[in-house]
Amino acid sequence: MLIDELQGKALEEFMEGILSLETLEECYAFFDDLCTVNEIKTMVQRFQVAKMLYNHHTYSEIEEVANASTATISRVKRSLNHGNHSYDILFERIKQKQAEKPSE
Repeated sequence: MLIDELQGKALEEFMEGILSLETLEECYAFFDDLCTVNEIKTMVQRFQVAKMLYNHHTYSEIEEVANASTATISRVKRSLNHGNHSYDILFERIKQKQAEKPSE
């Protein structure tokens, strides 16, 4: 893992802190305090690109919808294909959670 070089008590406490957030509102507040608007936009864009790649969208569709460069799309694709499979876990859990929601 690329993050291995950062591992230590401070990183562990940070990750544990994120895991302790319980609501969407707490997540909004924490990331609003932690990040700049541009940092949040970048993370959201990468998430959107990953989701679209996961759902087999083309580069041109992703460029148009996510307003992402081909370099960003390639970087995210590399993480999807050769990373820690965390996107797979995340997207499967989201899909499972949505399936469990009662239909309105």
